[in-house]
Amino acid sequence: AVKSKLQTVEGVKNVDVDLDNQVVRILGSSPVKTMTEALEQTGRKARLIGQGVLDDFLISAAVAEFKGPDIFGVVRLAQVNMELTRIEANFSGLSPGKHAWSINEFGDLTRGAASTGKLYSLPLGDLGTLDVDEKGEAFYSGPKEKLRVADLIGRAIAVYATEDKSDPGLTAAVIARSAGVG
Repeated sequence: AVKSKLQTVEGVKNVDVDLDNQVVRILGSSPVKTMTEALEQTGRKARLIGQGVLDDFLISAAVAEFKGPDIFGVVRLAQVNMELTRIEANFSGLSPGKHAWSINEFGDLTRGAASTGKLYSLPLGDLGTLDVDEKGEAFYSGPKEKLRVADLIGRAIAVYATEDKSDPGLTAAVIARSAGVG
């Protein structure tokens, strides 16, 4: 059912389903949100765990996974070209309203977001604000110029309680290298 549904999505070229590991690998150019919505129409929950271009080592991808216990999310970063990175993120478990988020210097999570250091390279590390709906969910998709994914591996993405980045932060996740789509 999953394979049949995804093959109807515009931009999907190939779908490989691994039932044992509950993983679907998709080759294509459809937005993540479109693929996720198609998967959820089959009655399953879905989240992207990786993204990249397998044939081109110059284009890199990274992922930061927020694993709860209250806030869950995934941030995907894909190098489109040497001057542009595409960022896609989805979160659940946040309070409704606006929340600042940023790329910070360190991937040290010993004290949560408070130990991730300062903003990585102003203005590159400033990701603006997330608009969280009444269900506690946020989705972001957009480009970031001059941001290089290779420079971000091992740093952290932090999410804050308000639009103010001076508080210690609610949660954080380490940015890790990613290849292929999961």
